Amino acid sequence: MKYSPKFFYWLPRILCILSILFISSSAFDAFTTEEGFMVQIGEFTLQLILPIILLLLLIFTWKKELLGGIIFMILGLGFSPYVFKTNYNMDHSLWRSLGTIITITIPLFIVGVLFLVSYFKRKKKAEE
Repeated sequence: MKYSPKFFYWLPRILCILSILFISSSAFDAFTTEEGFMVQIGEFTLQLILPIILLLLLIFTWKKELLGGIIFMILGLGFSPYVFKTNYNMDHSLWRSLGTIITITIPLFIVGVLFLVSYFKRKKKAEE
């Protein structure tokens, strides 16, 4: 099966946007506590810092696929031990911690790989 360069151009960007939306959805947990409204707003804002950083990185690397590939792969691999340790310390569940890694950091790594695939596909097509 042969995929066009446009497919590989849009795939990492769409997957990154979906990952950012998924990570952002956890911020609404701040409103389920019995804390005051200002505390809830503060927690909500804190939980949106990572999605905002990821969105800014996506905007910055939108046209710089090689850089985007490297950055997102490093983020995916670099955050994995931290995310695993943090989740494991909260509930001491190996499987739940691995599930968190699979749903949060592995998609970022895959986005990085897809950015690199897109870069090399476009480079190859330009050489033809």
